[in-house]
Amino acid sequence: MNNYTLDTRCLQAGYQPANGEPRQLPIIQSTTFKYDSSEDMGKLFDLEASGYFYTRLANPTSDHVADKIANLEGGSAAMLTASGQAASFYSIFNIASCGDHVISCSTIYGGTYNLFAVTMKRMGIDFSFLPPDCSEEELKAAFRPNTKAVFGETIANPALIVFDIERFARAAHAHGVPLIVDNTFATPILCRPFEHGADIVIHSTTKYMDGHGAAVGGCIVDSGRFDWTKYPEKFPGLCTPDASYHGITYTKRFGLEGAYITKAVAQLMRDLGSVQSPQNAFLLNLGLESLHLRMERHSQAALAVAQFLSEQEEVSWVKYPGLPGDSCYALTKKYLPKGASGVVSFGVKGGRKAAEAFMKGLRLASIVTHVADAKTCCLHPASSTHRQMTDEELAAAGVSPDLVRLSIGLEAPEDIIRDIRQALDGIR
Repeated sequence: MNNYTLDTRCLQAGYQPANGEPRQLPIIQSTTFKYDSSEDMGKLFDLEASGYFYTRLANPTSDHVADKIANLEGGSAAMLTASGQAASFYSIFNIASCGDHVISCSTIYGGTYNLFAVTMKRMGIDFSFLPPDCSEEELKAAFRPNTKAVFGETIANPALIVFDIERFARAAHAHGVPLIVDNTFATPILCRPFEHGADIVIHSTTKYMDGHGAAVGGCIVDSGRFDWTKYPEKFPGLCTPDASYHGITYTKRFGLEGAYITKAVAQLMRDLGSVQSPQNAFLLNLGLESLHLRMERHSQAALAVAQFLSEQEEVSWVKYPGLPGDSCYALTKKYLPKGASGVVSFGVKGGRKAAEAFMKGLRLASIVTHVADAKTCCLHPASSTHRQMTDEELAAAGVSPDLVRLSIGLEAPEDIIRDIRQALDGIR
């Protein structure tokens, strides 16, 4: 399958029906699976055989879809989770625990920031947040002996800052830790972080991968390239025996290509249970089949909208990585040559009140928390997704009070622009 283009793999990867089997991916809507003997089931519990016994850990429908995403990203293994937040949490918690430290880019989704800075801090994991343009000295100084990972978003939500993957990967590897990249906004159609040095990729599949606002979900993909065994003292969970599975050492039993994901499923999914339902995995697979077409259209339309906004007198600034003159334009050309996704951020002259008035005037675009689906939608992050953050934290995340986030859908670009124009007229 790797010999085919990404376009073809969106349709064909993951599930390959055998003779007489269903052409469409089946929904295995079952919590449990039958075996002929306790010995057969015992081999599954001991991780001595592959198979299924309880959907909280794994399900055939979900695994086929995870395999497709792993193939699209160029990874060795993947797992689905119940949400993007669960993917963010598992990706860190699989290798970090109480007393450990993680470096994160500051321009990340507000929900992820809250997860890291508040919830996981209460679990004893400390996070340092660095601006994406931090100096080499600042980046180097952020590492500690107990640092376990570096984290960033390919395209930050909603700041739309493009993450310099290669730069942060070099720093992470120089200190013996993996780089984890949230590739939600780009998807593997626009950027494949593993090709630039990332080690683990996560997604909120709720966004472009599903594409229709139908199913919440997440995914974690492992490149299979980070050598955990070089740093056994940093990653004992992967390199030393697991007492909860009869002393299995994951790197020895499953190798570098399978250790990380197997541990995440066998330990975290077993104990925390943030499983994606087979029904949602089925819907996700339908979205993946058109992902290559939609990402091209989203990107083209967003660029047209960004160009329009940049010419309007009511607009104080426009942020779109694919717009010539944008501060991230050079990084966009490097990491996102096929397009910069479908999200545009801009400021309305008059600040917060003007931004809220603009959104009330929209007729085609919907005001929703969601982003990145087939229908155009709009959000004011400072009063919604990022409202838990202080003004200082908002500034560090690249979110100003006047920021409006537009997620450009698949409607005709001229209709979207007409709707924006009449909404701007209404705030004069």
